[in-house]
Amino acid sequence: MSATFPTAGIRGRAARASARKSLFERVVVVTRATELEQLVARFNTALQARFYLEHAGQDFDPIERAHAQYHAVLDRVRRAVPRGLKFQAIGREFLPQYSFDAADLVVTVGPDGLVVNTAKYLAGQPILPVNPDPATIEGVLVPFEPEDPDWVIGMAIAGDVAVREVSMAEARLQDGQRLLAFNDLFIGARSHVSARYRLEQDGRAEEHSSSGIIVSTGAGSTGWMRSVHAGAVGVASAMGRPVAPPPNGGRLPWDADHLLFAVREPWPSKATEAGMVYGEVPGDRPLTVESHMADNGVIFSDGMEADYLPFNTGATATIAPAAHKATLLFPG
Repeated sequence: MSATFPTAGIRGRAARASARKSLFERVVVVTRATELEQLVARFNTALQARFYLEHAGQDFDPIERAHAQYHAVLDRVRRAVPRGLKFQAIGREFLPQYSFDAADLVVTVGPDGLVVNTAKYLAGQPILPVNPDPATIEGVLVPFEPEDPDWVIGMAIAGDVAVREVSMAEARLQDGQRLLAFNDLFIGARSHVSARYRLEQDGRAEEHSSSGIIVSTGAGSTGWMRSVHAGAVGVASAMGRPVAPPPNGGRLPWDADHLLFAVREPWPSKATEAGMVYGEVPGDRPLTVESHMADNGVIFSDGMEADYLPFNTGATATIAPAAHKATLLFPG
């Protein structure tokens, strides 16, 4: 998606916007390592990385061009930050430890996944997502293109861009630990063994043995949860009991006021049931999950297994829509 502002007069509007009182005190740019930077970390120098790849029959030049393109966009973002505002750039790997302030404008430079990873560590601060390479990054969540920082940062600082709110999911343990998800939560076992737990909602409860629970937000309803819907429809049809897929393919609005949950491969037995396997999770009807896993139980979000809550015997999690939403800036 490209900006809808007319090109004529953009620089003048951006300058006027920057001259007004700023809504923010600091611009924090979240970056991710390029492929070249990852290769240098592995091989020590770019020359050694080139030698290795070219001897493996791969072309190194596109990696160098992508690296140069990415850093050109980062430089453009830095130049666009008005004088007088604080500026900080941090790598994605430092997000869990970084302390964001209420008056921060957060700029992500990278793919959709960087927006997802960043949103979980914010408390309502807006994200301005910049796509460094529209030719290779689809950018559903990243509407601003490489040249847009010249004008959009000034306008965002003055509050002159559109805002979209995205609901998130929250897992909260009884000891106060919590984990947010932009797309989905996974609750289950770290390995391929069965997850054992007690599931409760709205006065109904079951003992489960399954491959885990997926909890999806509106933004995540077209991802992992979509595969759950497709699998359920396919299995029912193969068994001669065709069912209609959910309306709109199960897609929810980004700001939906409820979550969806689905139990993966539930196993009915003498000690376990398979009745509570799918449903909605509104704010007033949270899911309660009590772990019966001696070890390897986890709750992680958005596919980031390294960022997780331990979920072993003795732990109880409450799953519900998060109290606050992620805020994304879009062309308006």
